[in-house]
Amino acid sequence: MTDMAAKKLEPNSEYANYDTDGDGIVTDDELETSQQLQELRLQQDKANAQRSMAWFALWGMLLYPTLIVVCTFVGLDQAAAILGDIASVYFVAIAGLVAAFFGASAWVTRGNGK
Repeated sequence: MTDMAAKKLEPNSEYANYDTDGDGIVTDDELETSQQLQELRLQQDKANAQRSMAWFALWGMLLYPTLIVVCTFVGLDQAAAILGDIASVYFVAIAGLVAAFFGASAWVTRGNGK
């Protein structure tokens, strides 16, 4: 058997951040750990984006009736009527979106608990 020297990192290598123990060698374990951490970061970013979307939708459901009242107060009666007519579709769509988010969150949580 030949004794092969381990591959050392070049100075300022883009892979240097995977070298967690600082020995200048990136092992398979270090790469796997880095990959797992990156997947966790991506999952967290996705969850944060979904959470923001759900909150935006909920705020929209709260502010929609206020918009109708403001239109009526300002004298835009036709705009208030149009907003009132589409309110049922809007609320069903947003409620479905929020329900899907919370349902998916519960499903994921339930799956991780097993």
